[in-house]
Amino acid sequence: MTRKTKETDVTVELSLKGGNITVETGVGFFDHMLTAMAFHAGWGLTVKAEGDLHVDDHHTVEDVGIVLGQALREALPDNRARFGHAYIPMDEALGFAAVDAGGRSFMQLNDANIYELSKDFFHAFCSNAMITLHLKVEGENAHHMTEALFKAVGAALRTACAPRDGIASTKGVL
Repeated sequence: MTRKTKETDVTVELSLKGGNITVETGVGFFDHMLTAMAFHAGWGLTVKAEGDLHVDDHHTVEDVGIVLGQALREALPDNRARFGHAYIPMDEALGFAAVDAGGRSFMQLNDANIYELSKDFFHAFCSNAMITLHLKVEGENAHHMTEALFKAVGAALRTACAPRDGIASTKGVL
């Protein structure tokens, strides 16, 4: 998937079956977070993003969320497990993520002292992946809190995206 605007140029390749992980956005901490999320999701992921970092990191982070969300939506099998959750401890921090990959977009994050653009990323990601994501974190160190959340999202998505027998809905359709 690719998105090119006047502010960014983002390309994402995603494999739910695993593979190498290479993330190059120009935002070092964000690269670290996406790598951790992909690792714990069991994904193969390549992200290449160029953006107007001389202005701010926001456009790059948000547009990566948009493109990664679109790639996930495209990759999801109809017969996915749908639900997943994970708690991840990271030193003094504890992150929790619960996901419903059932085709409805929603994101809730408790008011936490995390890397400020994480909310923008998760919102764009959820909106474009058409998933529901509830996030909670507590702790003292913003780096640990943010990393615990990204890892928890990855672990929850690993479960939610896994194949299962039949459609995970009493309606018979997602």
